[in-house]
Amino acid sequence: MTAHAKPPFPEQQQPMPGLTGAMTPRPDHGENSYAGSGRLKGRRAVITGGDSGIGRAVAIAFAREGADVLISYLNEDEDARDTAGWVEKAGQKVVLVPGDIQHSEHCRRIVDKAVSELGGIDILVNNAAHQATFKDIADISDEEWQLTFAVNIHAMFYLTKAAVPHMPAGSSIINTASINSDKPNPSLLAYATTKGAIQNFTAGLAQLLAEKGIRANAVAPGPIWTPLIPSTMTGDSVTEFGKQVPMKRPGQPAELATAYVMLADPLSSYVSGATIAVTGGQPII
Repeated sequence: MTAHAKPPFPEQQQPMPGLTGAMTPRPDHGENSYAGSGRLKGRRAVITGGDSGIGRAVAIAFAREGADVLISYLNEDEDARDTAGWVEKAGQKVVLVPGDIQHSEHCRRIVDKAVSELGGIDILVNNAAHQATFKDIADISDEEWQLTFAVNIHAMFYLTKAAVPHMPAGSSIINTASINSDKPNPSLLAYATTKGAIQNFTAGLAQLLAEKGIRANAVAPGPIWTPLIPSTMTGDSVTEFGKQVPMKRPGQPAELATAYVMLADPLSSYVSGATIAVTGGQPII
């Protein structure tokens, strides 16, 4: 209850997609706290949106558990290099692939790069997302709606379709859903709608891939302190971010990493089609 920062936070705004270094307080990704125990030794992971936020925390945790990592990101080169440094300090191989995952060709390029540079794919983490806040449906342009679906759900399909032929039995797909899958925030209408689709996609995918020995699960975060927040929300929303959940604060990216590790761990071999809620005590029903 006291280890992490609580609102109110300093007023702050950033242009999309946001940078870690400009945030106050700086997010905790487990840089100084996560200690691995070899649970993912020899595994090869692809993480979209791995440059910052939840993706960075997952990359650090996976590396410290023994996995090599490919980090897909849009254009946040400074954040991506920082994350890569933590993977390398853990003694693991890291590959950086910038580019826009709304394009199917780029998604296939990410998979090809993982196969050529890492030798295959055992874990696919579909984590990258786009969101924007609107008070009125009339303010949501057709282009904004299409972009949100292209990044959040279409890319997930492209990446999964391309990766599955390279994933051996025992592999794991982990999709980042949201508390918005079940409790949609009206000001995040497009984003929340895609997150509901992700949860449904994951449930169907788990059934579709079971015979191949590939598991599919989702993590549903609540309010998490990442660059997405000051770059997509209004000043007051950022200042009071996370206050609405029972723990009265946002989660730190590091607090989600263990959920992804558990779902990636081969010992979780009977866990598929599940959604793990990491919401600071807020039920999702």
